[in-house]
Amino acid sequence: MSNNNWTHEDWNEMVTQMNEAVADSIEQNMEAQAAFMESWSDQLEESVPDEDVVAQGMEGYSSAYETWMNAAEQVYERSIDAAEGEDVDPSEYRDIWLEAANNAFKEVMSTEAFAAANGQFVQMVMEMRQEFDEAQQEAIAGMGLPSREDVEEVGERLVELERRQHDVETKLDRILDELEE
Repeated sequence: MSNNNWTHEDWNEMVTQMNEAVADSIEQNMEAQAAFMESWSDQLEESVPDEDVVAQGMEGYSSAYETWMNAAEQVYERSIDAAEGEDVDPSEYRDIWLEAANNAFKEVMSTEAFAAANGQFVQMVMEMRQEFDEAQQEAIAGMGLPSREDVEEVGERLVELERRQHDVETKLDRILDELEE
């Protein structure tokens, strides 16, 4: 049989731990949101979007922020419910934050500002990849190893040689057939 005789200290310790867990959860989620927004704004700094795009981006951010605040309020309310003795499954907290994250990111990602920033990011990554490929090919050539272009050229020459060999074999077979007749 379980002991239901909670002391005042036990109760205070449980409530304190729950409050600390909720505060840590809120802090971690706000830090994640801030990091996301900082990354997003860094991408936007590289170009000056028009006012409509900026306004829509700010609306998306505002909606995302409101979503996070609503989630924080829900977590707080469920914590109060738990402190008052209601049986609250810890997975409810996780579900609240996951749903909030999905909705907040959806709000931000559906804006033209995010699409523009994402497009710039993809372009930057493609340019970096091109530069990396060029540097890699130069390094390979510097070591005396064949480059991708060299290997492709050898492959094309080999295919051409095989085609010519097939033509010569076909002609030779015809000549041998005529000599046998």
